[in-house]
Amino acid sequence: MEPIVAIVLVLIGYALGSAKLINEGNEALVERLGRYHRKLKPGLNFIVPLVDSIVMEDTTREQILDIKPQKVITKDNVYLEVDGVVNWKIMSMEKSFYKIDDIQISLANLVMVELRANIADRTLSETISSRNQMNQSLLQVLNQVSGEWGVEILRVDIQSITPPESVQRSMAEQQAAEIRKQAAITAAEGEREASIKRAEATKESIRILSDAITSKPETREILKYLVAQEQLEASHRLGASTNAKVVFLNQGISEGAFEQMIGDTVSTESNGNTSENGSV
Repeated sequence: MEPIVAIVLVLIGYALGSAKLINEGNEALVERLGRYHRKLKPGLNFIVPLVDSIVMEDTTREQILDIKPQKVITKDNVYLEVDGVVNWKIMSMEKSFYKIDDIQISLANLVMVELRANIADRTLSETISSRNQMNQSLLQVLNQVSGEWGVEILRVDIQSITPPESVQRSMAEQQAAEIRKQAAITAAEGEREASIKRAEATKESIRILSDAITSKPETREILKYLVAQEQLEASHRLGASTNAKVVFLNQGISEGAFEQMIGDTVSTESNGNTSENGSV
């Protein structure tokens, strides 16, 4: 009876020692007598005790590698502080274990080297404005190397690019100057458009006056009255000042200037009409 119990206990111990449970999303590598034997999938697996040994169990799910802030220098000799995040995934458990010693440290060093090299080829303005382009460039370069380690880089995200405080102040001043420049250009364009509108309104007013004078001669007397009234109001405004002054109004000069203006307007209008009739 005792030998049977001993055999049963040995079999139970053997079964317990040979059964290995691998969680979902993980894989494990088994070596037999010091050499790679096979890979264990998620679920219940059995190995040979004392002969087989599990040397590695790791996840095949997506992992995140946080890149600590790094001091880098741009093409135009500006020091920056850059950090980022890399999303990666083990595609071949065998390569990730046998091809490289520590996959996470190796990936971190590879990312930092390629990040410095990428920024060293760009100026400060190019670095700040082309973050997405750098992400794609780093992704392509990193996958060329990490593929030999059985790893795929899924995403590269440069999170922050921090210039020195002196550079930040210079950039803020440059941006403020650009905003003032654009405001001045906008104001000048607005004034130009307003001047054009005023000129067009004046032109239209003169045309209306010319048409009225041509069709109704009595309009001359009305205009003379309006001009005289305007001169009178101007004299009142001058007289309201506390300073002593003497104003002489030469009615003959005003009337002569008015007649000349009206005559030139009517003459221009008549010549235009004559030219149109001649062309017809």
